Amino acid sequence: MSEDKEAEKSYSNREVVAKLRRLAEALEAGRSFEIQIAGNRISVPPDAAVEFEYERVGDEEEVEIELKWTRRRGAGAEED
Repeated sequence: MSEDKEAEKSYSNREVVAKLRRLAEALEAGRSFEIQIAGNRISVPPDAAVEFEYERVGDEEEVEIELKWTRRRGAGAEED
């Protein structure tokens, strides 16, 4: 049985640029993307769906880039 998990971390602009560049290069090349978020190493497969989400509540606005995929058993998608 899989355990639900959530992690969030803020990065400097310089770190975000580097991560987005690596993500774009991986997507363009059709290969997986490796990232570590709050101590969790994650492998995003090349067929992950990418969504952009926009939300406005009062004076606050938010844009999220979301990658979704189905975790494959035995693929080492995430290390605990």
